[in-house]
Formats: sequence, C-alpha cells, structure tokens
Amino acid sequence: MAKVQSQLRLTKVGRVVVPTTDVDGALEFYVGTLGFEKIVDVPMGDAGRWVEVKVAGGETTIALAPPPPGKSAGGADTGIIIDTTDVEADHAALKDAGADVDEEISRYGGPVPPMFWVRDPEGNALIVVQPND
Repeated sequence: MAKVQSQLRLTKVGRVVVPTTDVDGALEFYVGTLGFEKIVDVPMGDAGRWVEVKVAGGETTIALAPPPPGKSAGGADTGIIIDTTDVEADHAALKDAGADVDEEISRYGGPVPPMFWVRDPEGNALIVVQPND
C-alpha cells in the first residue's frame, strides 16, 4: 500500500455528502436555520440538483444531493462535526427555533468537549461541539 501513497496527490477533505430527497427542505435547514452559505446549486440532469453549503469562512462543504440508485436518504449519522465557540448559546437557539436537537448537552468530561446532536428535516444527524482550547 505504501507504493500507492507515494503516487497520490490528495490535499484536503473538500466536501462530504448528505443524501437528501428534499433539497429545498434541506436548504431551509442548513442555510435558514444553521446559517450556512449556499455556494453551489446546479442541475444534475434527471437526478435532481447538486447543492453545496458551507459554514461562513469554512473550507469543507456539505453536498446536499440525491442518494445513489438503490439507496435511501435520511436517518444517517453523518459523522459531521461542526465547531462552535458557544455550545450553550447554540443549543438554546436551535431548541428555541424548533430544531430537532438533543434535550441536553452531552458532557463526558476530561478531554472530550461538550456537544449535542442536531438532526436535519430528513433525520440526518450532525454534532455541534465546542472544542476544548
């Protein structure tokens, strides 16, 4: 495998995909609720639209796209972690806005930062974390 590594030109994680069947609903959540910026919104032929959003000033984008053939959208643990400077304020604001968030902020102690899960309209879960500095 080391031989392959020397041939690759990988530079960053550019985007992650969250499969969605309702792009407009997803945009309302990611842009309207979370405050992300929409940076791409183009047709994908008969497959729908390819949409990308990102945190303002961020580099990695989230692509909101139709699921691959034979796959379903929704209910995924995306593995996406979004950093915040104030987990308490963000949790309260999302809860007040009616977003699907955990009832309480998880606090595991030690080096594990405080965090909570928030789910988009199709039930895809993201984690909001306040990193320990």
